[in-house]
Amino acid sequence: MTDSPSLRRQEFVAGMRDTLPLLLGALPFGLIYGAIAATSGLSFAATLAMSAFVFAGSSQFIAVGLVAAQTPVAIIVLTTLIVNLRHMLYSATLLPYLRHLPQRWRIALAFWLTDETFAVTVHRFQRDDASDCKHWYQLGSSVAMYLNWQLWCFVGLLLGNRIPDAQSWGLDVAMPVTFIGMIIPFVRTLPVAISVLTAGAASLLTLDMPYKLGILVAAFAGIASGLTAQRLLRARAERTA
Repeated sequence: MTDSPSLRRQEFVAGMRDTLPLLLGALPFGLIYGAIAATSGLSFAATLAMSAFVFAGSSQFIAVGLVAAQTPVAIIVLTTLIVNLRHMLYSATLLPYLRHLPQRWRIALAFWLTDETFAVTVHRFQRDDASDCKHWYQLGSSVAMYLNWQLWCFVGLLLGNRIPDAQSWGLDVAMPVTFIGMIIPFVRTLPVAISVLTAGAASLLTLDMPYKLGILVAAFAGIASGLTAQRLLRARAERTA
């Protein structure tokens, strides 16, 4: 194993560099969040604090909409919790590569873990080499995403009312396109393909469910279908062996 200041710096910079294409997807989303938050009833400080301490784009976007609709706090908390449950799956996937780290590292990386960072980091962890500084790669990706998100949320908040009806601009299409781009490299087997297609279909069928519960339904449907397909293929292989 190798661990040196130069290798740490190299991994950190590589993580930032490999995340650059994904920053574009967060740019319009951050702008829209900031613009909507400015007119939702949240104060300037509260909006910035949410970006700094929550750091979860989809949850922030949903939360400001619910705040604007004067939704009870309990419903806002429950909804954002459900939306962010996918991070449990990300953490479970990365845990084997991070369990040896001190708690201070795991807490920091858990807070900064995003969809984009997971997508680029998991490929780095799965690469077979002698580097013992791969967590610095994740840190570099996380810092790039964090700074990018704070910047564009702040810009959107400053523009505020100068962006008329920001949601109607269609800029938020960049986020789903980014997610699709992140998912495609993982679709290498039939069970994964079935999981992706099932989750996509379920998300469309449950689009009108209240409080974004369709996201949770789609996630469980995708996981269940993928595991079922994997077990059936394994059983078939054992029978023919």
